[in-house]
Amino acid sequence: MTTTQSTEVPTKAAIPPATTTSARVQNAVIKYGFIFVTVALFLYFALSEGSFRESATLLDTLRYVSVAAILGLGVTLTMAAGGMDMSVGAVAGLGVSVAAQTMVVHNQIGTVAILAVIAAGAAAGLLNALLIVVLKIPDMLATLGTMFVIQGTKLILVDGQSITPGMTLDDGSTAPGRFTEGFLRIDRGTILGVPISVIVFGGLTIAAWVFLARTRWGRVLYAIGANPEAARLAGIRVGAYRSLAYVLSGVLASIGGLILASRIGQGDVSAGTSQLLEAVAVALVGTSVLGRGRPNVWGTALGAVLIGIITTGLTIKGLPYYTQDVVEGAVLILALVFSFTLSKRRTS
Repeated sequence: MTTTQSTEVPTKAAIPPATTTSARVQNAVIKYGFIFVTVALFLYFALSEGSFRESATLLDTLRYVSVAAILGLGVTLTMAAGGMDMSVGAVAGLGVSVAAQTMVVHNQIGTVAILAVIAAGAAAGLLNALLIVVLKIPDMLATLGTMFVIQGTKLILVDGQSITPGMTLDDGSTAPGRFTEGFLRIDRGTILGVPISVIVFGGLTIAAWVFLARTRWGRVLYAIGANPEAARLAGIRVGAYRSLAYVLSGVLASIGGLILASRIGQGDVSAGTSQLLEAVAVALVGTSVLGRGRPNVWGTALGAVLIGIITTGLTIKGLPYYTQDVVEGAVLILALVFSFTLSKRRTS
């Protein structure tokens, strides 16, 4: 009896092609490029300007960006859910007006003002959720509409005038209250030499990171942002979670408004107007950190720090303020190149 041996040659396991040097460099640029830019700019200003290295300057830089960073955290939450909150600057400005109305006009203590401001922020978030989730208006259009409504409403309530201690009211009387010392400490006070606003910024950053990266709610928000229809078919209450994101964004924006009110010390009707672009910028810049290509809290915080470094460094060097916008815009474009252009080339 003869046996026939198989002449079939066993196939070898497919061997992945070796990663080229250029591919490794490109991956490193995508993952760490933005961090490198931040460190390089910091070293440049630190080595070329002695005053930049002083601890007071560094703390003032963090204090300066704390408002935009906190507002950016709110934008990050809505971006994680596939949306975008364009009303955060107006909500922060509303917080300034509400705080001034509460303490200066109605002569209430700082604690009452804080609660009133946070309630106003949550109400603005609920309004956005109503427009987006219930009435099905696209996120950017709905929040832009909310922005204009809030800006117009706060002007109407104060007849277009800033609220200051000792101002004359409509009935001819003098405003009885003032910003309390405790309230002003929110931005002007320190704990162990660190500004309270910086501590608030750090605490909220950690809380937002835990929420997005370490809880089921955060993972669900990312799932909704990636594919809302698939999330709905999986039994997730998409509308409820998106509403939560906008309410949290409104609350964070109102906390930024509290810091602004404490910093300004009056109900400036123009407060918060310039914060929107910076908040959106730091949230978008954050998507490029570590090559994630998606909204993330630490990226947003680093984006805010980078903008602070640029602003402070250029100011110390004596460059005109209008050049700072150009540089910030260029950095934003660079970050978006890291996030989208280079990452797409890597995956193609």
